[in-house]
Amino acid sequence: MRDLRTLPKAHLHLHLEAGMRHATLADLAAQKGLVVPEIGAYGSFAAFSGTYDLATKVLETRADWARLADEVLADAAAEGCAYIEPAFWAERYRDRFGSDRETWTMVLDLFEEAADRHGVGIGWIAAIDRVHDDEAASLAIADLAIELMPRGVVAIGLHNDEVGHPPTDFVAAFARARAAGLRSAPHAGELDEGRHVLDAVEQLGADRIAHGVRSFEVEGLVERLAAWGTCLDVCPTSNLLLGIVPDLASHPLPALLDAGVRCTLNADDPLLFDATILGEYELARDVFGFDDERLAAIARTSIEASTLGDDAMAAALAGISAWLAA
Repeated sequence: MRDLRTLPKAHLHLHLEAGMRHATLADLAAQKGLVVPEIGAYGSFAAFSGTYDLATKVLETRADWARLADEVLADAAAEGCAYIEPAFWAERYRDRFGSDRETWTMVLDLFEEAADRHGVGIGWIAAIDRVHDDEAASLAIADLAIELMPRGVVAIGLHNDEVGHPPTDFVAAFARARAAGLRSAPHAGELDEGRHVLDAVEQLGADRIAHGVRSFEVEGLVERLAAWGTCLDVCPTSNLLLGIVPDLASHPLPALLDAGVRCTLNADDPLLFDATILGEYELARDVFGFDDERLAAIARTSIEASTLGDDAMAAALAGISAWLAA
């Protein structure tokens, strides 16, 4: 049995602060007098969001961020990632680090240094919070993301609770971002109806969909996703723990792949789901019964869907072929 740790892969669905290690959260929370709730005990999306908020509260200093950057990239390298694409929403840090531009600059500096140190490629998704950001705020995020493209921002995303906040509310920001050359990678088809997946593609020009696992709810949509080549960045453990699926046996990933939809495997929020990208590949092997050819195909899709440079992408794809040939 081949070692999945050595299979080159890209982690395309990763919320930045939730890449924090459990020990780091416990340490930083203790320093700041904060109590860490039980990880994984989420009766609702609101409970999950509250725990995520705690992870953001402990990041009070540049040193805290430097620690996070080093650990996220070290863990990525250890799990065989050639590239990661974390999503980040800077607005929550205005009281600590100044403007969104100042926060982004600090984060980009620290993560660029860590990526170089650990030999992992990195690109960024500038997140719009669909609950908190109105049209003016979402357009401001798009403008800043465009400004930061030379620093590695490659896509615009749409996060937080789908219910009551459909993709169609954010058409203007995505249109502006896409016109400037950013990719479109919104969340859709997770917490609300599969129709949002179609809206994300048709209205937001989605190149990739974060989740998209409810696509079977819309007749003919899965076939259209396959024809369009839209990539779904799927997170099985996350879907289970948030109640999107009742059990892993019911997860639609195998059926999506069988239908020809491009899919990647991801951890979503490693800290909050006690998940890793390596663990998701192991789950796919052990629970879904995926053989090494299918796992290599998923890894290949993840690399091809990334923004790795030509040489790095060619090296990663060659590494996948070598892994499969071993």
